[in-house]
Amino acid sequence: MVDLRPVLYTLGSLIALLAVGMSLPTLADFVVDNPDWQTFAIALCLTAMIGGMLMLSTRGSGENLNLKQAFLLTTSAWAVLPAFAALPLAFSELDLSYTDAYFEAMSGLTTTGSTVITGLDTAPPGILLWRGLLQWFGGIGIVVMAVAVLPMLQVGGMQVFRVESFETAEKILPRAAQISGLISGAYVAFTSLCMIAYMLSGMSAFDALVHAMTTISTGGFSNSDSSFGKFDSLSTDTICLIFMILGSMPFILFLQVIRGRPLALWRDEQTRGFLLLVAFLCVGVTIWLMVFKNFTLEEAFRYGSFNIISVLTGTGFASADYSQWGAFSASLFFVVMFIGGCAGSTSCGMKIFRFQVLLKSMRSWIEHTLQPNGVFIARYNGRPIPDDVRASVMSFMTLFLGIFLILSFGIAATGEDWITSLSSAGTAIANVGPGLGDKVGPAGNFSGLTDAAKWMLSFGMLIGRLELFSVLVLFSPSFWRV
Repeated sequence: MVDLRPVLYTLGSLIALLAVGMSLPTLADFVVDNPDWQTFAIALCLTAMIGGMLMLSTRGSGENLNLKQAFLLTTSAWAVLPAFAALPLAFSELDLSYTDAYFEAMSGLTTTGSTVITGLDTAPPGILLWRGLLQWFGGIGIVVMAVAVLPMLQVGGMQVFRVESFETAEKILPRAAQISGLISGAYVAFTSLCMIAYMLSGMSAFDALVHAMTTISTGGFSNSDSSFGKFDSLSTDTICLIFMILGSMPFILFLQVIRGRPLALWRDEQTRGFLLLVAFLCVGVTIWLMVFKNFTLEEAFRYGSFNIISVLTGTGFASADYSQWGAFSASLFFVVMFIGGCAGSTSCGMKIFRFQVLLKSMRSWIEHTLQPNGVFIARYNGRPIPDDVRASVMSFMTLFLGIFLILSFGIAATGEDWITSLSSAGTAIANVGPGLGDKVGPAGNFSGLTDAAKWMLSFGMLIGRLELFSVLVLFSPSFWRV
């Protein structure tokens, strides 16, 4: 039987930290005399009480987690925290149902960016700040998990990064906790720089703060129903584009740059592949909009690059309704949403490195088929790709597509059309945000879906954010055996 005490103690600590975060929107609403400050205060006290009780009742249970406990904590944290984060949303003046509030909170903490809230332009500042904080907390949580937890759990090929993170040959600092602390510092620094840049481009301080948090976390929550279309500014769009790209690159490599290895980012095969893909998509979409949609060069680059990279990185901001650009753009955006950014970033999707591992493995198999007596070794970052990494990557990608299809059929069973079903399922499991079509596209939101569909999509966001196996392993009877 799994000893739950260390898991509950750590979970209690995370719940208590979430309560501390609620103090900021409480103060924001109190300053402007919005009655929702009382809702946040009550939710804060309730959350802090439960978190504190869990910590006190399991105190002294030990700090080290074994493999099973790590799996259980990873999933329970991302499933339970939205339940508490939803409380101020459910009881605020927005008058959301608990289903809608949980969906919004899950979308925030998983940095998905799908929303059920309308009237964001006139929403209370506390709610807007809380949505931004949820994505910001979720973003740093994902980065730390990708560095310290997923390589240990060997989820979906992530063990390939265990060498770079912790083995002696490539170790940056001696302990994972120190690495996580430095990554958090870089995360805060990028957020601050993004906020300052937004303010210089003309944003108000509050808008700049919230959008900086949701940009660097590649989350995509905005303070306006029209997202970045509200600002209609080339400089603002460009700043967002730059920081979306930065947020989608491995944060651990930024530490190497700071420590005197300025070419670390470019020498990393994953980052190099990601940047080349970004350049290819920006140029390709720009040319396509100019040739087939009669956009000017500036319009094509500004709207095309911003929106395609927003989808690729899983941020989900929109500066235009790209679902109205025709069938080709809809198909391209739909495919791109599954790719995602780099492992070790706040981005989502399948991740660039898995496609690279798959392509290198296919190439070595083809070469071996043509020359059976030859020795062909697939390499990643100069190292041979272990067989277990290849198997993990292929299993992950197969399972990812399988769950996507199951989730799509589940949404369709609630009465939705296939465009809505496929795109909403894809955007949930890939943690992107907006889907396609009039209902869940960049000009709409998810409020029109049934409660059953929202719960299914909430599970899809959870399982997609935690790399599938971290969640599914809990459904195995053998996991719970001694």
